Amino acid sequence: MELVLKRIAKKKGYTIGKLYVKQPVIDEYLSGEKSIYICDTLEPQWRDYARGARKIKGKSAIPEGRYAVVITHSSKFKEWLPLLLGILNFSDVRIHAGNTVEDTQGCILVGENKEVGKVFNSRKYVKIVKQKIVEAKDKGEGVWIEIR
Repeated sequence: MELVLKRIAKKKGYTIGKLYVKQPVIDEYLSGEKSIYICDTLEPQWRDYARGARKIKGKSAIPEGRYAVVITHSSKFKEWLPLLLGILNFSDVRIHAGNTVEDTQGCILVGENKEVGKVFNSRKYVKIVKQKIVEAKDKGEGVWIEIR
């Protein structure tokens, strides 16, 4: 399964995105993929690492790229949450609940972006994202997230 996070607003102090899941389309006339919108995302400020920007611990969005996703138990949050693997110079980057950039600490928050720089109903969307990952893993599929 492939998740896609498309960053749509790179603002001072925060980054808003949209999270999609790619679904294969196979019928007698067409084959390919379609992207299905899941929810909005909130991350810390985007930094242009390709042009020499530096990471600020807990206040920087992760670099664009494609990362493996697993679900592991978070001792910090005391629950099972998606964890992104293989991010250079970042560790313990999760998809979790929260409402403001102060809640991210470098992670990806999921929810509904109904107010500038915030997401709401994030616990609901964490459950949805976790369920999609579990279903893919139960089918023996790898799970990846591409961040653009």
